[in-house]
Formats: sequence, C-alpha cells, structure tokens
Amino acid sequence: MRAMQIPSDHPLLLRIVDDLAANGWSQQNIFLPLDLTRALAAECRKRAAEGELAPAAVGRGPLSEVREGIRGDHIQWIEPGQADACDSYLGLMDSLREAMNRGLFLGLEDFESHFAMYPPGAFYLRHLDRFRDDDRRMVSAVVYLNDAWLPEHGGQLRMYLDESAEYDVVPVGGCLVVFLSGEVPHEVLPATRERLSLTGWFRRRGNEPF
Repeated sequence: MRAMQIPSDHPLLLRIVDDLAANGWSQQNIFLPLDLTRALAAECRKRAAEGELAPAAVGRGPLSEVREGIRGDHIQWIEPGQADACDSYLGLMDSLREAMNRGLFLGLEDFESHFAMYPPGAFYLRHLDRFRDDDRRMVSAVVYLNDAWLPEHGGQLRMYLDESAEYDVVPVGGCLVVFLSGEVPHEVLPATRERLSLTGWFRRRGNEPF
C-alpha cells in the first residue's frame, strides 16, 4: 500500500475546514477507504499481540501517571516508516493539515498520533485535549478502525458542545472526527467489545523554550 495524499483543496478537506470554522468540529462518516481502515486495524491488533501497546497515562512529562479510573485505553505512538498503512494515514493527515492552514490560518506545523485500543468496559472520563502548560495542540483528530460497529455496542465519543448540548459519535470504521483541542470537552463511553482508533493532534509552534 503506497503512501496516500490528496490535494489540500479536495472537497472533503474543504468541508472539514468549513465545519471547523462554523462549529469548531466536523464529522466525516466516510473518510478512510475500507482497505486502509482494515489494514490499520490489523496493524493495531498486531502491535497489541506483540505487547507493544501500553496503558495510557494521564498528564504530561514527569507528572504523568496511569489512572484506570480516568482512562483505560492502551496506546502506541506511530512514526513515519514503520508500516505502509500508517504512512498512508499520515499522508492523509498532512493533506488535512495543509488544508486547515490554508483555510483557517492556524499555523499547524506537525501532527502526532497513536493507536488506541479500549478493552471492553474501558472508558475515558470528560477532558480537554490541551494541557494547561502546553498550548501546542490546536486540532484533535480521531479515526475509527472498527468493523461492523453498531450503536448498541457503545463506545461513543461524547462531545460537550455548549452548556446544554451533547453530541455522540458512534465509532464506525472509516469515520473521522475533528475538533478544536482547547474548546471541546469530550469523553469516551464504555463499550461491550474491543474498540480501536487512531487519535492524533495537529500542533502549532509552542511558547515553551524547549
């Protein structure tokens, strides 16, 4: 599978940019091709079987710690050159980064991402994706890798859009959800089956000296 990139003025990417500008979030139910979704799911399961996914921590740097009462997913960060499927996904995300920079002037410089596997019953309590001491994360992006997922399986991403509005995203394979990292509180609800995703953040240059 060769690396995948699409023009930054592709209609799908422009729709995401327009949604972010108007609402601060966007959901695209068909973003990844089926073959790429399945290849990424297989890569995630392969890494899990080899013991490469570790319990996710809460917090940043030396203060981070594993707290299963807050989040229960297992993760592994991905890097270019590790697998063809991952490179294709990163290529698509770079196209989206260029589109957001062109349309929203966010100054996004890079993208970080990890596989996330939630065992049945695992969850992630309500939180924001931007750290208090690090303002680099601007836009969050979650791509789901689950085959034949039904609403009754649970595992929804619940976004709190304002004081009274909640919106749930069913984690169906190939679906992409994008939202402003510092402005949309969200949580992951428990599921009755294993739940796979790629979670990532588009980042600008930070104010830190390091």
